[in-house]
Amino acid sequence: MNQNDTWLLPEGIDELLPAQARALETLRRNLLDCYEGWGYQMVVTPFIEFLESLLTGTGKDLDLQTFKLTDQLSGRQLGLRADITPQAARIDAHRLRHESPTRLCYIGSVLRTRADGFSGSRSPLQIGAELYGHAGVESDVEIVCLMMETLRVAGLENIYLDLGHVGIFRSLAEAAGLDERQEAALFEALQRKAIAEIDQLVDGFGVDESMRGMLLALAELNGGEEVLPQARERLARAPAAVAAAIDYVEAVAEQLHNYLPGLPVHFDLAELRAYHYQTGVVFAAFVPGEGQEVARGGRYDHIGEVFGRARPATGFSADLKTLMRLGSHARRPLSGAVLAPSVIDAELQNRIAELRKAGTAVIRELPGQTGDPAQMGCTHRLQKQAGKWDLVPL
Repeated sequence: MNQNDTWLLPEGIDELLPAQARALETLRRNLLDCYEGWGYQMVVTPFIEFLESLLTGTGKDLDLQTFKLTDQLSGRQLGLRADITPQAARIDAHRLRHESPTRLCYIGSVLRTRADGFSGSRSPLQIGAELYGHAGVESDVEIVCLMMETLRVAGLENIYLDLGHVGIFRSLAEAAGLDERQEAALFEALQRKAIAEIDQLVDGFGVDESMRGMLLALAELNGGEEVLPQARERLARAPAAVAAAIDYVEAVAEQLHNYLPGLPVHFDLAELRAYHYQTGVVFAAFVPGEGQEVARGGRYDHIGEVFGRARPATGFSADLKTLMRLGSHARRPLSGAVLAPSVIDAELQNRIAELRKAGTAVIRELPGQTGDPAQMGCTHRLQKQAGKWDLVPL
């Protein structure tokens, strides 16, 4: 590295300057207060842990995203967390072991080997909520509503929701007898909506004409309310699990319409985010001008099975830095601070304490300092007038 480049950060790694950090912290506090009001309790998970624990239940989705190293004490492999969701699932299954539904929330930095398109960063500040112990439409709807409330608190507007169900693709792939390689190839093509490639792949699978038509239909079953009746017609000869998944998506959409009547809902039955460990309905939120989702989630039952307790689970996550960048918090100006002189005076000390208690930032001037007080964010100065320390505009 050139000496002039020593200040550069690795690609996908960022830092926040004071104004950004303040906006981020304000949003963090507001969201955690919001989650507490919904009954979600905060947990703090380790940034690094044994690899086999970190990747449990997540399949290949996180394996390639996880930085790995060897523990010098135990000789075992460690991983830097790339997602907090599996850690929260372990806490529910192994540490809490409640019989009633458990609601957990979290916030923390994660590190990824490459940006996954979710935020464009390799070090997102992941915030999210998980609901364990209930298998049904109502818990999925609650999580979607909390995700939308998260975006509202962050100040995002014109949001629309994308709804899908991984069980549709999974059941069709199983019924078609696809092997692991074939399933992976079709999965990748569906994510890109590469119609010509999908057509070529399906032709090479050697399936009957009915199954061929259903696999090709997946890439086209996306849009508004008309998608679900179309799916029932075009996938009529699919296994019963496919019809059940379509019914489930419709039930989620109907309840969401009751709770959030103005929310635009888009259906995509080939949506397969986190396919390797999601088990049911999946959802994502989008805003105009952003090609990638700003929050996402879904159902992932049985992730805690390896810890001795397979509980139903649903949740969502987002990158707090992305929410700050897109939301109104990013545009809020800093309030001015007060510059206090560098003198020893009991009355001045009392006045500084009063201002700080009231929420005003007070910065003590240092002897011999140079530069404009405005660079420190100061808009007023404490100045003694008629025996009192008054605020004077700078």
